[in-house]
Amino acid sequence: MILSDVFIDEKEIRKRVEELGKAISADYAGKDLMVIGILKGAVVFLSDLVRCIDRDVGVTLDFMAVSSYGDSTNTSGIVRIIKDLDCSIRGKHVLIVEDIVDTGLTLSYLVKMMLEREPESVRVCALLDKVDRRKVEVAVQYTGFVIPDYFVVGYGLDYSGRWRNLPSVHVVVPERGDEA
Repeated sequence: MILSDVFIDEKEIRKRVEELGKAISADYAGKDLMVIGILKGAVVFLSDLVRCIDRDVGVTLDFMAVSSYGDSTNTSGIVRIIKDLDCSIRGKHVLIVEDIVDTGLTLSYLVKMMLEREPESVRVCALLDKVDRRKVEVAVQYTGFVIPDYFVVGYGLDYSGRWRNLPSVHVVVPERGDEA
């Protein structure tokens, strides 16, 4: 696999993350908000996002680790919880932060699971959204960028654990003989 040139650059990402932070700040002004990062892909986005949320929003963090990809570029459709939340979300406003929404299967599962835990509210913030790939409807209230059906890496997103460290988003392109 090789990387394309920059698909979404650092400056575009920074500007959009700041805009998302302002929108979240307005929606949760004066409230406490439990921000749940979905590991590992969302950690870079989440770190930048929470620093853009105004301090009159009481932000606390927790993390979940789920898997539906393995080492493939295609989702398996089977969601495995690898690490669950450390804290109860009962009665809390919850914001799930995802790196990318693809088929919607993983996110739909997570939202349903969160709602069963009786929070005050559940919303979703995703850096990237592949709306054309949806298999199930899922609401994403805060979206960074809507993208075509490309396999992308960088800014937390990976291919078999690689390229999360890139400050911009790139498309992964199969080399001749590679299977995607």
